[in-house]
Amino acid sequence: MKNITLHRQWIIKAPVGVVFRIVTDFEKFPEYFPKVAESMKMIKKEGDNLEIEATANSFGREFPVKMKTQILPERGFVSDNESPVFGTSGHEELLLLPHTEGTLIDYTYQVTIHKKWLRIVATPLIKWYAMKAWEKAVIDRLKVMVEKN
Repeated sequence: MKNITLHRQWIIKAPVGVVFRIVTDFEKFPEYFPKVAESMKMIKKEGDNLEIEATANSFGREFPVKMKTQILPERGFVSDNESPVFGTSGHEELLLLPHTEGTLIDYTYQVTIHKKWLRIVATPLIKWYAMKAWEKAVIDRLKVMVEKN
């Protein structure tokens, strides 16, 4: 498979504004979510449009990622990401919606695997492992940061 779409939804027991401030503070991602982001460097910012050079953590490896991201005020972000070293690119959407219990996070990542040999190994990993790992590294951490038990 060359293209894979990952999609999940979660409820965070905190207001949209609180969740928004954290998930769109890309320069603090390494501090907030160290298991997915080693570093984030803002290269360009024009209003709500950002260009970011990141070092991501995934599958036990660090690799560079270029991100072209648009902040959607109080609604989340969309980002086109490219990692030539890892051999993938993708379109990521993290949308925030008000929910009776707080905030609904609607997350979609459309991944394209460019290296044919990588598809054999990466497809099952991405389909079955990546979203669970991302949930643990980002969503579970976010819940700890903002939910009052």
